[in-house]
Formats: sequence, structure tokens, C-alpha cells
Amino acid sequence: MLLDVLHQTSWQVLTVRRKKGLFTIEIKFQVGPGLSPENHALFRQPSPEFGTFHTSRVHIFAYYDNPVLCVSMKAMPASKKSAPKKAPARGDLAPERIAAILKGLDEAYPEALCALDHKSPWELLVATILSAQCTDVRVNMVTPALFKRFPTPAAMAKATLPELEALVRTTGFYHNKAKSIQGAGKTITEKFGGKVPQTLAELITVPGAARKTANVVLGVSFGKAEGVVVDTHVFRISRRLGLAKGDTAQKVEQELMRVLPQDRWISFSHQIIHHGRKVCMARKPKCHECNLEPLCHAKDKTWQS
Repeated sequence: MLLDVLHQTSWQVLTVRRKKGLFTIEIKFQVGPGLSPENHALFRQPSPEFGTFHTSRVHIFAYYDNPVLCVSMKAMPASKKSAPKKAPARGDLAPERIAAILKGLDEAYPEALCALDHKSPWELLVATILSAQCTDVRVNMVTPALFKRFPTPAAMAKATLPELEALVRTTGFYHNKAKSIQGAGKTITEKFGGKVPQTLAELITVPGAARKTANVVLGVSFGKAEGVVVDTHVFRISRRLGLAKGDTAQKVEQELMRVLPQDRWISFSHQIIHHGRKVCMARKPKCHECNLEPLCHAKDKTWQS
């Protein structure tokens, strides 16, 4: 902004140039004898004889009829424009596209359930711990003998590590898994009165129960959606479908929680896990059999409609 008044012999003139940003300045000058009460309007519509007086952003807030007083002018900041409203998400995260994906999953897997065999929250907790880096089929082969021998958290807590290792050996990483299920039995017995806790904050304090395991137990056994189960299938397919871009399970879970309706967090994981096992494999996805193919823009598609 440039404020200027052409030089008059009786005026003291201050010229100010605005660079960047918004700021307030004050301009003061002595009013010459030419000003009188009847022509004070020149401050709003200056006479040509006073030269060019740029007032596009100047607010004159005071004047005096007494010509010996100072008149103050204040340069006001530009009015702030209201922030534009955020446009609804488009592209991969458009609400209608997400709704179409969920509808397709419902059509393909209307009764998708947890694939781990169990009869109680405790059995599901143990089975989920054992399922790390192992197939559900293998876990289901191991757990009947395990639960027959150690059916309760208290019984599991009293088991020796060699006994547990022998029973879970075929699930892989059996040293760590034996320690985890033994520790889980002790924690649940001593800290939670022998009952599996029903909150995420409490469950993740149980040995072997990270967020994924806790979300499985909460969703399947208690119907509580505090997060989204992100296993290898959910991680892979969510990224293929463009629903998430994170490079870790935790990041993908947070992204899915933002774009999926909370009442679909539980069923979505079950459906995607089934989809990953039957159709959307890691190496050679069966895109020609996939009812989500028209909605998928993955770079590794094997077939395009």
C-alpha cells in the first residue's frame, strides 16, 4: 500500500510502503490553513488540487475543525476472508467408493467370521497369540490338545515352559509363544481375577497381546470396536485398494479408522482376511474373480476389466 499526498508547503507528509503481511500504521500530519470546517470532506473525496491520495484501504477515524490540530489516519489490515469449506474427499477415499467396497465385501462374504476355533475369550486370546507368523489352520490343529491340558488361565500359569513348548512347537517361534501364553495366564489370574479384560488399555498389558491381538479379542468375544485388526491380509489389501498408504500395521490401522464407519471395523477385517486368502493373494491375485476389481487401481493387478 502506498499512502501519499503531494507536497504542500504547509503539510508535513509521511509516505509508507507496505511490504509483506498485515500490519497497522498511523500517519500524522499538520493540517494547513486551507482546511476549514466546511471542506473537511476532502479527506474522503480529496480535491484534485491536493494531488493523489490513495484511500483504498485507509480508514479516517478522526478529524478536527481546528486547523492547528493533527489529523490521524490509520491503515487498517485487510479483512480476513473466511476459510473455504473443505471439499468432500474424492478419488480413492470418496465416500461413495468406500461404500461400494463395503457393499462388495458384504456380497462376497456375508457371514465372514473369525477363523480361529475357540470356546471362550481366553481360548481366543491364546489362539491369537499363537497365530503370529502362522496360519489359522495350523493353530486350530494345536489348540485342542493345549486347552485340554491347560483349560484355564490359572492352569496355563502353572504350566512349565518345556510342556508348553512341546505343545505349540509346530506354530513356530515356540520359545517366545510359550513364554507369552504362560505370562498371559499369570497376568489374567493375578491382575484380572481370571477373566480376560474387556478394554484395549487393559488387554495390551497382557503378555503377547499387542494391538492386533487385543482388537481380535475385543471384536470377536465382546463385540467392541476399539480399533481395526490389521494382519498381513488387511495390510496388503487396504493398500492395494488405496484405503491406506502407511508402511506399518499401526499406521494402516489409524488410516482405516478414519475412513471406515466404526460399525464396520470388526466385519471389515474378517471379510478382508477371507478375501486375501481366497482371491487377493500376495503374489498372484485372482483379479478376474474379484468383485472389487472395477474399484481397484493397484499396480500389481493381474487382470483389468
